[in-house]
Amino acid sequence: MSQSESKKPSDVLRAEHKTILRVIAVLDKLVTRDQQGQGFERDALGKCVEFFRLFADACHHAKEEDLLFPMLESHGVPRDGGPIGVMLYEHQIARELTRAMGDALAELAQGIDAAREQFHVAARQYIQLLTNHIHKEDNVLFNIGDQVLPDQDRVSLCEQFCEVGCRQFEGKKVEQLEAIATDLETKWLVE
Repeated sequence: MSQSESKKPSDVLRAEHKTILRVIAVLDKLVTRDQQGQGFERDALGKCVEFFRLFADACHHAKEEDLLFPMLESHGVPRDGGPIGVMLYEHQIARELTRAMGDALAELAQGIDAAREQFHVAARQYIQLLTNHIHKEDNVLFNIGDQVLPDQDRVSLCEQFCEVGCRQFEGKKVEQLEAIATDLETKWLVE
């Protein structure tokens, strides 16, 4: 049995959620440290934003939006007024918050000190949004998918997910993006 046949699409996406949550934990710790006067870790925060932009959005959310959600819709899971519509809306908000964090970092690099608080606000909103979003996907939407998708569609999705995972995101492979998560976690969460 191939790897794509041994997994459900939800297993692949849940594993990616765990990686995203690790970086969310780093972001939370770094923002808290700064708010407690322990310093603004610009480089580490920049790596968090890069990870969210490339791994969480360009790779992970693309799998959901371009592959999983349309297939769920084809099996009767509604977009409008249903869970897919909510997830799409939250993905858009997450993109806006990621952009706001990136913009704040750019302004800080130009010496605009007010951007520090803007970063904190966007980061806290992102942490709350994505933590709740992942919980909803893991515990509601993916369970629906596991129930409605026939085996053939599960295999097909896993194969397509694998193809997405082989792409590069601004020149970085998925393995390099996962290494960013591991490096951040090792430096900031392992004590």
